Amino acid sequence: MKIFNTLSKTKEEFEPREAGKVSMYVCGPTVYNLIHIGNARPMVVFDTVRRYMEYKGYQVNYVTNFTDVDDKIIKKAKEEGVESSVIAERYIEECRKDMKALNVKPATVHPKATEEIGGMLDMIHTLIEKGHAYAAPDGTVYFKTRSFKEYGKLSHKNLDDLQGGNRSLLVSGEDQKEDPLDFVLWKPKKEGEPYWESPWCKGRPGWHIECSVMSKKYLGDEIDIHAGGEDLIFPHHENEIAQSEAANDKVFAKYWMHNAFLNIDNRKMSKSDGNFFTVRDIGEKYDLQVLRFFILSAHYRSPLNFSADLMKAAENGYDRIVTSVANLNYLLQTNESDAPDSSETQMTQQETAAAEEAKRFVVKFEEAMEDDFNTADAISAIFELVKFTNTNVTEQSSKAFIKTLKDEILMLSDLCGLIVEKEAEILDDEVEALILERQEARKEKNFARADEIRGLLLEQGIILEDTREGVKWKRA
Repeated sequence: MKIFNTLSKTKEEFEPREAGKVSMYVCGPTVYNLIHIGNARPMVVFDTVRRYMEYKGYQVNYVTNFTDVDDKIIKKAKEEGVESSVIAERYIEECRKDMKALNVKPATVHPKATEEIGGMLDMIHTLIEKGHAYAAPDGTVYFKTRSFKEYGKLSHKNLDDLQGGNRSLLVSGEDQKEDPLDFVLWKPKKEGEPYWESPWCKGRPGWHIECSVMSKKYLGDEIDIHAGGEDLIFPHHENEIAQSEAANDKVFAKYWMHNAFLNIDNRKMSKSDGNFFTVRDIGEKYDLQVLRFFILSAHYRSPLNFSADLMKAAENGYDRIVTSVANLNYLLQTNESDAPDSSETQMTQQETAAAEEAKRFVVKFEEAMEDDFNTADAISAIFELVKFTNTNVTEQSSKAFIKTLKDEILMLSDLCGLIVEKEAEILDDEVEALILERQEARKEKNFARADEIRGLLLEQGIILEDTREGVKWKRA
């Protein structure tokens, strides 16, 4: 299995630090609003990485955080006249709902920054003791960027270039710095802001220290994979490395994975320009499994453009898999070639050969995933399996053969986190009667009435499909 490591800018063979186990930290959202589709991309991508790791037999300790103290959270709390914790808890709960709708598995641990303040104070104290940090007169604590000789190794920037005046690259901070490149570990409270006691001042942590501390607590000083969006490479992840390795004297993360940006209609997402969608917005128009399918339809390191046309294409692609599984279930329920109480009868010799041939699509899927998690090619392998299944399964197929192919489609789809087997819906009596009437009308060659019934059902949101296995329906 090869992973592209941002640190080395090359694909590297994945070798966990401890045999059979993977420790993985993914930077989570700042909870001041509903998550947007840009937030959803790393959630879906790295959830899929985790799923595949578990499929390969690894025990994955997967940690992703909630940043629940931040300027944006404080600003929203002041606007609403409530405590910051009220805003944070509200949007943590909403985030969990969206993650569930996207079929993102709960993390092993979902730490919150405000519950880890003690660990942050300890790490800051360690950094000061080791000469990597200092307290300014107003109580602000800064990290001495130049004290960490390898600073810039992740983003491949050097300190001289940063010092040269390109302010867009400068690490943000306050006054009283010993060096313009030093960044904040702890900052004094402002009026009306939440704060915690510290040896330096009443205040709150800087953003970067949070993840260093939470990763250390739940995964240890050294981890296998640290991941997030490419916008976090600098300064956030660069600063995490500096803090963690200066404090712990160990290599922080062995592999660094970053997903590319998600744009809308070939433009960067922007609230001010109205070029912005939350996951909830998309959920009003599409099954959120379609959004997950869309996100995985491109390689995670490739920029992804969101548009109505591309979402429609994703919906059609997702429906192909769902429809295939629904047809297989229909055949399993109606197949009379086997004993009615048995679903595990013997396959014919021809079916056995076909089932063996179908395994090549599983191999293609695995090869794609093990080449830096190429989900685009992995989904193509699922499509090939679906096409093979649709071609080879008939009403005369044994239940064992049908179930074998169905299980393979479900397995590969599940590794992508795609729910493609829908629970059977119950039609009300009137709709059932109309479908039966239409079938009779077609037998009697009364096509005008059959078309009229199709139109009536369409008005009720029921789409009929005439297939070789019989009439299928789905909700519009």
